[in-house]
Amino acid sequence: MPSTAAHACLEAYDRELDYLLATLRRLGARGTEAEDLAQEVFIVLHRNWLTIDTTRPLRPYLFGIAFRICGAHRRRKRRVIPVESVEVCDDSANPEAAMQRTEAATRLRAALERLPLSRRAVVVMHDVDGTPVLEIAQALSMSRFGVYARLRKGRQELRAAVRRLLAERPQSNRSTGS
Repeated sequence: MPSTAAHACLEAYDRELDYLLATLRRLGARGTEAEDLAQEVFIVLHRNWLTIDTTRPLRPYLFGIAFRICGAHRRRKRRVIPVESVEVCDDSANPEAAMQRTEAATRLRAALERLPLSRRAVVVMHDVDGTPVLEIAQALSMSRFGVYARLRKGRQELRAAVRRLLAERPQSNRSTGS
């Protein structure tokens, strides 16, 4: 790869690293696992940089790579079952609001983890990242109908998972209004 192309690839990666890490976490990567998977995404991006249409948005392409890498990682990880707590960092000044945001983010992540990866990816790309359906279809190599079907079913499953999680909360949390 010519040095200018390598430089452009590195700049794009640096520019999108925060988005990529957030995406990997939403897809189920935890802690330093997301950083390791982000490096794998960079390797794929670097290998394919010369074939990428740089006139199009990079985020759907990165999401597609992250989706595939997360899927492969999950398949490898099924052999080992470590349990780790959800990490949420928030440096806001208001501790009560920060705690509520942390609880909501934890609940959402837990609900998202209950969705199959293919539907979770579509819901996250469309509802969280605001990616258009056509770009999702291209990034995940599926038809528009497939995206709409997964989006509809994923939203239903997410609502049901959130309801179950709220019902599972300890009685003391409900009585305090949190």
